[in-house]
Amino acid sequence: MDEVQSAKQTVESLYQTLDGTDLLGITDTITAATTTDYRWRGFHPFDEMHGADTVADRFWRPLRVALTRLQRREDIFFAGRNSLTGDGAVWVVSMGHLMGLFDKPWLGIRPTGKMAFLRYCEFNRVENGRIAETAMYFDIPHLMMQAGLSPFPPQTAAHFVQPGPQTHDGLLAGTQPAEEGEKTLACINAMISDLGRWDSGLPLQQELAQSWADDMIWWGPAGIGSTYTIDRYALQHSGPFRAGFTDRSKTQHVCRLAEGHYGGFFGWPNFTARPTGGFMGMPATDREAEFRVIDIYRRAGEKLAENWVFIDLLHFWKQQGVDILGRTTRIESPM
Repeated sequence: MDEVQSAKQTVESLYQTLDGTDLLGITDTITAATTTDYRWRGFHPFDEMHGADTVADRFWRPLRVALTRLQRREDIFFAGRNSLTGDGAVWVVSMGHLMGLFDKPWLGIRPTGKMAFLRYCEFNRVENGRIAETAMYFDIPHLMMQAGLSPFPPQTAAHFVQPGPQTHDGLLAGTQPAEEGEKTLACINAMISDLGRWDSGLPLQQELAQSWADDMIWWGPAGIGSTYTIDRYALQHSGPFRAGFTDRSKTQHVCRLAEGHYGGFFGWPNFTARPTGGFMGMPATDREAEFRVIDIYRRAGEKLAENWVFIDLLHFWKQQGVDILGRTTRIESPM
């Protein structure tokens, strides 16, 4: 078995054991699957943690207490070598929802007693059969909105529990043709080159059409929403986003990879920018801030067809002096 397939099995084994264990077994399960210097990155308010004990105590156990009967509903699973480093590091990517019954408070969010979905995407670096590093990004505002809270002004695009790929073929358990992954990575790299400059000289729709299928879908985070077709994406997200920011830094990804028709990247942060024109219905601040982002893509033919996006908006607004999580749960929860 090659190293990429072996890494997939390492992550799959962790998921099977973790999802099936009780609360007391979480620490031992993560410890058995990870290295002694395990590094974990997550969205605000978790940020960066080190060691299986800390990750179990601060993230997994409280989440499992809050979302009872937790079930992993995975939509995309692939792996490959990090194209940005020369060390041959293998990363395994999983994306979907963690679904449970929202029975206890989590992060100050009042439980509903109903089904709730936490969007997640996780990058795991596997080294000698153990997970050495994890970037797990999750859409907390999406969960807040399911609980009836309003963390942001009305968003520009649509809000709902997001489906997986239109083609229903995102779980890549087996080996994929190398040339397909190379094509996907080339498409992603071309898109990054186009969008990263913000100065192509072309009208926005024409610029987007270089990398994207006309019927592309951008599955954005809660607070921005999801949008369909190049024209609506330009109108409902890309155009307003560019108008709202200046001084965008260069892209600084930690990992970028592809396998088959799927690929993606994450950064810590991906880039920085300054909100000088207002963003998400909030006023301009002119304070430079970080964007922690995961993007997952599906390629169709020669262009990108779907994009699932995770942005740490709680972290972004905290840098602007606004504690979205704290103020929303404090204001909208009864005394």
